[in-house]
Amino acid sequence: MANGEQRSERRDHQSQDDQHQRRPLDPLSESGQQNEPPQWSRVLQFLLLAFLIFYVIQLVSQSGSSEITYNEFKDRVTAGDVAEVTIEGHKVTGMMKSAGDSESPTGQQVFRTHIPEVGDTGIVNLLEQNGVPITAKESGPDILSRLLVSFLPWLIIIGLIIFFWQRMQRQMGGQQAGGLFSMGKSKARRFRVDEPRKTFHDIAGADSAKKDLAEIVDYLKNPSFYQRLGAKLPRGLLMVGAPGTGKTLMARAVAGEANVPFFSISGSEFIEMFVGVGASRVRNMFEEARKESPAIIFIDELDAIGRSRGAGVGGGHDEREQTLNQILSEMDGFSAHEAVVVIAATNRPDVLDPALLRPGRFDRKVTLDRPHKRAREMILDIHTRTMPLNDDVDLSAVARRTVGFAGADLENLANEAALFAGRDNSKVVRMRHFDQARDKVLMGAEREQSLSDEEKRVIAFHESGHALTALLFPKADPLEKVTIIPRGRALGLTEQAPDEERLNMTASYARDRIAVMLGGRASERLIFNEVSSGAENDIEQATKLARRMVSRWGMSEVIGPMSVSSSQEEVFLGHEISRERDFSEATAEKIDDEVRKLITSIEQEVNKRLKDNREQLERLANTLLEEETLEASDIDSLLDIKAMHEDMDKKEA
Repeated sequence: MANGEQRSERRDHQSQDDQHQRRPLDPLSESGQQNEPPQWSRVLQFLLLAFLIFYVIQLVSQSGSSEITYNEFKDRVTAGDVAEVTIEGHKVTGMMKSAGDSESPTGQQVFRTHIPEVGDTGIVNLLEQNGVPITAKESGPDILSRLLVSFLPWLIIIGLIIFFWQRMQRQMGGQQAGGLFSMGKSKARRFRVDEPRKTFHDIAGADSAKKDLAEIVDYLKNPSFYQRLGAKLPRGLLMVGAPGTGKTLMARAVAGEANVPFFSISGSEFIEMFVGVGASRVRNMFEEARKESPAIIFIDELDAIGRSRGAGVGGGHDEREQTLNQILSEMDGFSAHEAVVVIAATNRPDVLDPALLRPGRFDRKVTLDRPHKRAREMILDIHTRTMPLNDDVDLSAVARRTVGFAGADLENLANEAALFAGRDNSKVVRMRHFDQARDKVLMGAEREQSLSDEEKRVIAFHESGHALTALLFPKADPLEKVTIIPRGRALGLTEQAPDEERLNMTASYARDRIAVMLGGRASERLIFNEVSSGAENDIEQATKLARRMVSRWGMSEVIGPMSVSSSQEEVFLGHEISRERDFSEATAEKIDDEVRKLITSIEQEVNKRLKDNREQLERLANTLLEEETLEASDIDSLLDIKAMHEDMDKKEA
């Protein structure tokens, strides 16, 4: 039942918009040749070849004999033309005494026939009467069957060995020729200059970042001009921003503007199961980029390999650190005439190793902030160009109601609106579809929940308490919507939408924000004379905010302007397991007391104002039980807000 907006962070999907347009080549490949056939096709070819060889062997073994009928065979025995026979089940083979048209090395004609019935002793008696030597053998498989029985298990074993060997080669060595022996080569994807590319015109907003990057673009276009002036190209540029703000897209735009080769790789792609592979791939990638300078190397998610060294539990000497050391040495190894720029992106600059940020490496930082209102409108315009929009769609209003959305969030919002239009079988996307998409992104999808009438009443008064408190405290964010329809993990929600994203929080605003968080609990206590567990998240958020006010922001007269935070850092983020606390137990007790006093005083003020406006609270809750969802305009028409504020001013006076 937490109030306020919810934000979901997503990877930069904008950076992947043009993946279907750009044809990525094989890692560090010039021509983008097709990959080799899959492993199973090679195994199949091998087995087919083996069967063909066995079939040829069988044909050759039978080519020296002639087929005769059973009647002819008995006539030749009676005539005394048969020299010897071999009986094997139904099959009879032998040699004739006549050598007129012999086809055997001994000058005797080889023949074969079949006995119609098993166990026919008549033919045996006939052979004995004519003095024909008889050799009897047990019936068994033919030569092909015997060969298959002998060699098929070995063929299967050899085929499986080839299959798993080639699979291991592809996993370790990528799609390049060489397999296992080429796994040290870089897996960077290279985009050619003549392919469709992104430019700054394809990116809405981020004007300050574009200005910072324009100098890099100009240098890559005219490196000789700057070299004559004695200027050195900045070797590293670090782009910092929240997920979804367009870091990867901006790097591609720089390559597109400069019209130079672009090598793209993620930080996690350097690391493999074998020690030394990451460092080898770094060397190979920089070597290939130098050959095609001027060029750009883009490393996404730099924090995957660039965390502070020596922070690991086992001493820190691992594959990741070797890869980082190689990157540091390669960036130092650039000569003055090598126009290669390394652009890296991360959303965690605080965990990077200091050696990465020193002058000569990633000494230039470009910050990509979340877009402002005008930029959000431009981004929405880009993502809705191919959508049939209805006349009632106002992208400016959508941008105003999406404070804090990153570019990827806005792209997802437009896509969700199109999906809602499809569910309604609508030929155009309407404004209500954008409202539904926004509610789903912020508050989660609606879900069915069986609640009793008493539970619904408690939830209605809880959310009405949040909403009315937001109206009674002037510094609180404007009320946007209140609902008792379960969404996500919450049974009810009160949404507030600030006019613009706040970059600085004053003490009065923070107090009113805590007041809104405590409004639901205060409403329950006022109406039902008890509280429920529905305020768990509200209390948790209020406590966190109050503790920041006291221990970090210096908003307590008792503690004063001191930072006495005792937060712990995780080892996996690149810092120590914990920080030593630099304040006493007495100070810790004072902090706890100040946090408790701050929250208690705000709660008392909320209780007083809700009690003075109980009639308005009950009216709002009863209407919410009937309608389930109320917009800000509905609440304004339902409550006399102006009269409430006048009443409140008179009592305070």
